[in-house]
Formats: sequence, C-alpha cells, structure tokens
Amino acid sequence: MRHEFRVRVGPAAFRIGSDWAAPVRQMRDLYADYPIADFTDFTVRLEAVSPLRRFIRPSVAINGDYMLPDAAPLPLDQGLLAAEMGMNLQMALGWRRQLILHASAAERGGKAMIMTGASGSGKSTLSAMLGQAGWRFMGDEFALIDPVTGDAVPYPRMISLKNQAIAAMRSAAPDARFGPLMHDTPKGDIRHMVPPEEAISRMDERAKPALLLFPRFGYAPAVREMGAGEVFMRLTQASTNYVALGEAGFTVLTRFVEQVPARAIDYQSGEEAIALAEQLWAELA
Repeated sequence: MRHEFRVRVGPAAFRIGSDWAAPVRQMRDLYADYPIADFTDFTVRLEAVSPLRRFIRPSVAINGDYMLPDAAPLPLDQGLLAAEMGMNLQMALGWRRQLILHASAAERGGKAMIMTGASGSGKSTLSAMLGQAGWRFMGDEFALIDPVTGDAVPYPRMISLKNQAIAAMRSAAPDARFGPLMHDTPKGDIRHMVPPEEAISRMDERAKPALLLFPRFGYAPAVREMGAGEVFMRLTQASTNYVALGEAGFTVLTRFVEQVPARAIDYQSGEEAIALAEQLWAELA
C-alpha cells in the first residue's frame, strides 16, 4: 500500500492501507486523538479497481483480511466511507473475542444502555445525543458483549450520521469535529462526527448492561414491553457473530436477555427519544 494508517478503537486495532493519500489523510485527521496501534488485528485495503481507475474516475474497491466479493466500489470522494466500511466489515466477519450486536451504546454510573434496530431507526443519533447530554458515548455501530463477564466493551469509532441526523447533530454539538459531507452514498448523505474526548480517553472502561432499547424513528411517542422470546430472536438477527461463537454465543445472549430489561420506543424527535430513554432508565436501570 502506498499510504498507511494504524489506529486502535476499543479492543480492536486496524491497519488501513490505500492507493491514494486522501482517505488516509482524512483518517489521520479524524482519528488524531485515538491511540496508534503497534500491532493490528485487521488490515483494510483501499485499492483501485484497475490501474487506470487509480487516475481516471478513481474507483475504490474495499479489500482486506475479510471481503465481500460482490461489494460495489465507491468513488474516491467517498474514500473515508470506504475505510470505515472496511473496518466494520473486518469486525463483523472476523471478531471473536466478544459477542457483536449491531447496536449503539452509552454509559452512565458504570451501567450501559444498549440501543439496536434496523438502519434508519435512529440508534446512532440517539447515542450521539446522549453523549452530549451527560452520558459517555460507547459506540454507534457495534456493541460488544464480553462472553465471560457480560460487560459491554466500548467501541467508540467515529459516529456515522445520515441524512437529517447531520443537521440535528450540527445543532446539538456545534463544537464537535466533523468529517467531510459525502453526498449520494449508498445510504444517502453521510457525515462522520468525532466522539467526545471522554469517549476516547475512557474507551478501555467497561460497563454493565442495564437497559436494552429498540428505538423506531418517525412514529408517535410510545413505549412497548417485549417478551424474552422476541428480544432473543431480534438480537440473534442483530448479531454478526452469534453463529460463529457457537455455544458461547448462545450462553452470553441468553444471559443478556434474562438480566437486561428491554423496551421498544417510538419517537419523532431527538428530544422525545432522550426523554423516553431517561424515563425508562430511571424506572428500570
């Protein structure tokens, strides 16, 4: 790789190599406060689709230790997004130390709130807003659950904001550092936000899961109780390595469902979501 950057996020360390300088330069800028990794768990490679496409209409293929052969390349102006997607792909397909949930997390008082749902449910925005409202941001893409202790392990990578959430967080966190605005990505407009300094400096501090939320954006405010069977099935669908962990995955997920109260919430604004989350936290955590 012509250009290289190494970084540690929580328990995972990455080497990002690129045929172009720009994505690595952007990564160095946005991850400037993170520790540099001497040894890495995964390699991500941003490579030109062909030698010609390195210079003419540059097209970035996302490769690495783990790859999706049919993944579509991205234009070079979305190289930062390609690097982040590559990091997520390595974790999703290769990580085995903890159970991975496609979820966000925030901590207060040594206890963690886990939020999971489909893309567009608002879990990233909610965790980012909590990080501006007295909570410690722990992650917006993956929540890692230790198979032995049941602890939530922080993974505070850059916060991926999509579409309306970009303006909402620019308003809620005007002093935060943001990456470039990328238009017309496969998920619409995307802009990355650097987590609060506390999230990075304390990313080795674990927390006990105390509340599980299934947020859903765009509906009248409501709270719904959930049965253990529904929660278990939805979490197996939200986990990228549940099957790979085998019996250990079943054990940790069963314990999680038995010990952590769960609720589904509907909301139409960030303020409504935070109010519902705070209310349930006071009642259940």
